[in-house]
Amino acid sequence: MIFTHLRVHQIFGANTDVGKTIFATILSLANATQGKRVFYLKPVSTGAPWDADDTHVKKYRPKGALISTKCLIQMDEPVSPHLAARSAKKIISDDLLLRQVREHLIECSKDMHISGDLDAAYLETAGGVLSPVPSGTTQADAYRPLRHPVVLVGDSKLGGISTTLSAYEALNSRGYDINSVVMFVNDRYRNHQYLEEWFASRGIKLLAFDPPPPPPSGRNHTKDEMNMKEYYAHTSTTANATSLIDHLDGCHSRRLSTLQSLPQRASRTLWYPFSQHKTITSQNDITVIDSAHGDFFTTTSIPSTTEPSQTLISGSQFDGSASWWTQGVGHSHSHLTATAAYASGRYGHVIFPKTAHEPAVSLAESLLHTQGKDWASRVFFSDNGSTGMEVALKMALRWTARLYDECSKDKRDFQVLGLSGSYHGDTIGAMDACEGGIYNSAVEWYKGRGFWLDPPTLGFEKRELRLRIPWSDESLVFDSLPDAYNIPDRQKTTMGELYRTYIQKEITKLVQNGTTFGALILEPLVLGAGGMKFVDPLFQAILVDVVRSMSGVLLPPRPKANESDPMPTLPVIFDEVFAGLGRLGFPSISPVLGVKPDIAVYAKLLTGGLVPLAATLASQHIFEAFLGDDKRSALLHGHSYTAYPVGCAVANTSLRLLQEMVRGESFRTAQMDWGIVAEPSQTYPATSYPPRTKPHQFACSLWSQRFVKELSDLPIIKRAMALGTVLAFELDDGFTVSGYGSTAAERLLSSLKTDTCAPPNEFSVHFRTLGDVGYLITSLTTEKPLIRRLEANLLHILEARSRRI
Repeated sequence: MIFTHLRVHQIFGANTDVGKTIFATILSLANATQGKRVFYLKPVSTGAPWDADDTHVKKYRPKGALISTKCLIQMDEPVSPHLAARSAKKIISDDLLLRQVREHLIECSKDMHISGDLDAAYLETAGGVLSPVPSGTTQADAYRPLRHPVVLVGDSKLGGISTTLSAYEALNSRGYDINSVVMFVNDRYRNHQYLEEWFASRGIKLLAFDPPPPPPSGRNHTKDEMNMKEYYAHTSTTANATSLIDHLDGCHSRRLSTLQSLPQRASRTLWYPFSQHKTITSQNDITVIDSAHGDFFTTTSIPSTTEPSQTLISGSQFDGSASWWTQGVGHSHSHLTATAAYASGRYGHVIFPKTAHEPAVSLAESLLHTQGKDWASRVFFSDNGSTGMEVALKMALRWTARLYDECSKDKRDFQVLGLSGSYHGDTIGAMDACEGGIYNSAVEWYKGRGFWLDPPTLGFEKRELRLRIPWSDESLVFDSLPDAYNIPDRQKTTMGELYRTYIQKEITKLVQNGTTFGALILEPLVLGAGGMKFVDPLFQAILVDVVRSMSGVLLPPRPKANESDPMPTLPVIFDEVFAGLGRLGFPSISPVLGVKPDIAVYAKLLTGGLVPLAATLASQHIFEAFLGDDKRSALLHGHSYTAYPVGCAVANTSLRLLQEMVRGESFRTAQMDWGIVAEPSQTYPATSYPPRTKPHQFACSLWSQRFVKELSDLPIIKRAMALGTVLAFELDDGFTVSGYGSTAAERLLSSLKTDTCAPPNEFSVHFRTLGDVGYLITSLTTEKPLIRRLEANLLHILEARSRRI
């Protein structure tokens, strides 16, 4: 939380009993001495109230000083907060704790000092940096969504250098800004001398203060209190104290200045992706993100000139696009950041050709045992989905070319077979594998190399899950999502035969007209950037089956070495950059379709959105196409950061988390909501679906069935669909421009970015649109109450627009 006229600092200690409360009192008195208002907050306290830290600050507050004290949660037993809460049978969640802190600080900000000076608030933690809050979460993690700047109290005792540096690293690795370190002088150990130099090299100011006088003998409380009053009166007016207050004020001012300058600086220097800069006409068109945690950005705004009393300039904004589809476990997940820190400390980056490091080998094995189970044998690493697809295309085309080389040495102009609306990335080869459209047609080197079939799609229309076929008058209504994704049963229907006939006819016609195909490329289940089109899975399954059954038409005749050799088939590429790794609620996608690819590409969720990485999986026969006696026959592709150890290590942790989540309580609850009888929680290998469970039984969404049907019934909505974490809806608002070139969805949903949901946790929504298609994507960790609030807010906006039609 960032306020213009209220400087907030959180006081962490390198350990317990290092003087946090004494320094909080010194800081409070030093501010008050300058005539400023001070707010001291102890979020959680254990032990007798008369001995509490807020009582201490209040006791030594001079008469007339503008110092307010508050303790939010007091528990009598003098033990760690998690034990005290358990003993008192109190359920105090992290959300409840943070909500109370936020509400208190907002009230403090409203109580502005008349002079307009910069007031201060100090939040004192309990114990050390990693001591637990009542829920059991460490303090560094529990308070991280607030990300208040830190005053770290160092440890002056024996061993204090180590505990202080450990505390610093724990905070720094979680994204906290440590504005200053304070500690007591200890002439014997002189920790402050070593630490002052160490922190100075990192641009952090350390100030050492004389310690308070020792308690008098004989338990003379009156004398002790008098001594402490004299100590505080003197220490709070020393040059060190004044310098510290000035330094913290300066840190706050510089932070505000930096954040408020970012839009202007960005507009002068940055070239944004997928953005028309001519539409950026004011600073308000650029969202300043101070940090991100969980499902939310912390964004900042320029202070209002018309409402000077509104001093809060930061807010929470739900990341509605999952940061371009990369987030699966929430921003700044502590497991991922810790893994990244370990791997960067162990490796940094190391060259990869003909080397091996544990993160890469372990990740390859994990991918082969899960996503590539029973078909893939090799993993090639690159840096993003588009380059992963470039690699896949090179693999597939080389394999096909080898077949033609055996018959003719003529160079072939290979085409790809795909689906209309597909998108495989922005590099030249990946663009050429897509039909011409707004993404690629304006690129001077673009040359569409293929043919793209119009796929049947699924969506809710007027509360019914309906199948639409663009090249047929046939239509179909399903009773449930699992019914639509039950490929084995649907294979037996007339719809399957309709698809088969259509695909065979189109392929035959293309080949007769001279088209030579090198690969089939599919985005399984959902065409992401092409408009969030939920393709009928039966159509994709049959397409793969037909392509493989038509080898005699699609590939040159090739004499088999013996009758037992399998017939070569056109390579099949699954682009799972968007749909894979659990985003759609399926542990893996190949079993849903009932067909296996020859090559598959994974990215985005692969690292939980922390670092770039992509993996291209290939079957053994594809790999063998690059074996030869000279280097020219090898796969001569790579980049400097191939198999980046930090990315591979993070991906190993991310995959473990994703596998746990897609089979966890949230999805079991969602399955019941969508009418699926979920299997009870059980342990089973990550390489498979649960025993007695068919893949189509995972067809559900974290978005509620009731909400999706209500959405589809609005006059403004042409179609709505949800699967896994993804919600998408196509608008029917009478706009003259449709498709990606439309601004309909962006204009219609604009109030999501400016309006906030109801208290107690106000937030707006950051979103991206695809022309006349709006979509929202949660992470796999997004909690049910938050999704329900998003549903209610979205319905409110769309219902209001529908009433105006």
